[in-house]
Amino acid sequence: MTTVYIPTPLRRLTAGASKLEVEGSSVGELIQAVDAQHPGVAAKILDADGEVKRFINVFCNDDEIRSLEGLDTPVGERDRISIVPAMAGGAATA
Repeated sequence: MTTVYIPTPLRRLTAGASKLEVEGSSVGELIQAVDAQHPGVAAKILDADGEVKRFINVFCNDDEIRSLEGLDTPVGERDRISIVPAMAGGAATA
């Protein structure tokens, strides 16, 4: 199984779990497997076209999947998938 790390904002959908062990051969399959266990997760990660929302980054180990094969990026049981929402905000200093 592959480890999927869940960011804090999505943990309310995963009963507080910070990581899940799921089966799948690609990043897209893993996201769907997480959603099967915890409905609503995929809707927070994927847009209406089924692509990763632009303000969400998904990493396979240390590589952002957009620089690999996107949701078709193959995964193995020792890979780590991290879902990272973009950070925004802050105050300008004078």
